[in-house]
Amino acid sequence: MVNVLVTGGAGFIGSNFVRHAIATHADWHVTTLDKLTYAGRLENLQDLVDHPRHRFVRGDISDPAVAAPLVKASEIVVHFAAETHVDRSLLSAGVFITTDVFGTFVLLEAAREAPGLRRFVQISTDEVYGSIAEGSSRETDELRPRNPYSASKAAADRLAYSYWATYSVPVVITRASNNYGPFHFPEKVIPLFITNALDDVPAPLYGDGQQERDWLHVTDHCRAIDLLIDAGTPGEVYNVGGGNHIRNIDLTKSILQLVGKPESLIQPVVDRPGHDRRYSLDTSKLQKLGWRPEVAFDAGLSDTVAWYRQNEWWWRPIKENDPAFRAYYDAQYGGRRI
Repeated sequence: MVNVLVTGGAGFIGSNFVRHAIATHADWHVTTLDKLTYAGRLENLQDLVDHPRHRFVRGDISDPAVAAPLVKASEIVVHFAAETHVDRSLLSAGVFITTDVFGTFVLLEAAREAPGLRRFVQISTDEVYGSIAEGSSRETDELRPRNPYSASKAAADRLAYSYWATYSVPVVITRASNNYGPFHFPEKVIPLFITNALDDVPAPLYGDGQQERDWLHVTDHCRAIDLLIDAGTPGEVYNVGGGNHIRNIDLTKSILQLVGKPESLIQPVVDRPGHDRRYSLDTSKLQKLGWRPEVAFDAGLSDTVAWYRQNEWWWRPIKENDPAFRAYYDAQYGGRRI
C-alpha cells in the first residue's frame, strides 16, 4: 500500500483530490491532514468517513509535532493546505504568512528526513505571476505577486524549489488557474454568486467587471496533479489551466442565466485594492506529458450550478447560521455599492 499525505484535504480542491485519489488508485492509503479552519470542513469528506483506505487527522501544518511524523511516513505528499482568499489576505495578511510560508517550511523540513518520499507536490497558483495584459505566462516568467495571498504562495513556491535545489527533496510545483466545481466555499465568486442568486440576493461585482480569469474545473486539476506525481520532473514547475478565459461580468451573467434570475441582480461594488486585471497560463509544458482539460466550461458551470441547487444542506448553514461568515460578508461588501 502506498502511503499518501494530503494536506488541506478537507478544503475545496484538497477534498476533490482525496476523492479522486481513493477512486483512482486502489493501492493508495490516503491520510488527510487539515486544521479545519472556516473553509476546511469534514462535510467535504463525509462519503469517506468509514473508508478503509482513508483516515483524517486534525492538525496544523505549522506544528512539527503533528505534521512531521505524517510526512516522514509518506511516499507521496500533496500539499494543498493554505489560506487562499485574496480578499481575506487584504484584511489579515499575517495568518497567510504563518500558514502558507512557515507551514510549508515545516513540511519541507520533515520531507528532508522522509526515507521513502518519492514526490512532494507543492500546489501553487497562477496569481504568483501577477496581472498579465496580453499573452500567457510561462513557467520561466518572473513572479510578480501583487497581494498578500499571492505573495505568500510565491514564497512557498520558491521555498519548495529551494529544498529541491539544496536538499534534493523531490519537489514538483503546480501553478493552476482559478478552480471551480463542487464543495467550493461560498465566499469565492462562483459559489457566492450562485447561492446569492438562488436566494434573490444581489451579486456584488467588483468594479467594472472587466477582470479576466481562466477557469479550470477541479476534476481536471486533480487529474493533472495525479499525472505529475509520476510524470513530473523534480525541481520543475507546471502550469495547469483550463483555457476558459472569461470576464467577470460575463461569468456573472452566465451564472444568473443558469439560475434563471435577471441581470438586475448584478450590484457593482467598489473594486478591491490591487485587483489583478488578467491572468492567463501557457500550459504547453504539461500538455506535452499528455494532459488536456476534459470539462468544457459551459457544461462544468451548469453542473456546478446544479450541485449547489441540490446540496443546500452543505452551503446554507454557512451563509445563514455562521456569524463569522456574515461578519466577513458585511465587512467585505457592506457600504461599498457604487
